[in-house]
Amino acid sequence: MAPDWLHTLVAKAARSPVPAGMRPPADGSGRPAAVLMLFGEGPDVLLIQRSSRGRRHAGQPAFPGGGLDPDDDGAVGAALREAQEETGLVPDGVEIVGTLPELYVWRSDNRVTPVVGWWHTPCAVHPASPDEVEAVERVPIAELADPANRLKLRHPSGYSGPAFQVRGLLVWGFTAGILDNMLRWCDFERPWDHHRVEDLPPDVVNLAAR
Repeated sequence: MAPDWLHTLVAKAARSPVPAGMRPPADGSGRPAAVLMLFGEGPDVLLIQRSSRGRRHAGQPAFPGGGLDPDDDGAVGAALREAQEETGLVPDGVEIVGTLPELYVWRSDNRVTPVVGWWHTPCAVHPASPDEVEAVERVPIAELADPANRLKLRHPSGYSGPAFQVRGLLVWGFTAGILDNMLRWCDFERPWDHHRVEDLPPDVVNLAAR
């Protein structure tokens, strides 16, 4: 059975306003998509690193996920299917706890529904689709909350957002923003230096600009 803090995450997200820059367009435009926020004992969360050869979000750590297909059972079905295709996940080992409000990612024109799952029966995972995924990691929540692993990254546009340096991954952007909220809403957050701001590395900027 999923722990109480995951139900708290879903409940608090539902009550929290979506930031203006991430509100889906009122005209309904944008591609429907979903990501799987999969948490397991530890607790930990499943992340992938997208292939540096990809067309969108190349090289970025992310939650497994992608666009909805006509045969998917909505956002939940898409999130589980994409996670299975990308990591070899066995969907039967996952309890769906709920979904978070839809978020808009302007760069890829995606309307993304985060799907929260509890990994009650873990399985081996790996980059099951090498053209799309370079690495798969189960990242402990304690490492995300460790103040030594937390910082803000400044994009060339001037925008600064939360980031994490964990397991050889530099987690930033959309994924880091959701994880930042998760830590706060679930009372996992520890005091950290919000004045630690670094520039987004040039190689990361170049990949993201594709």
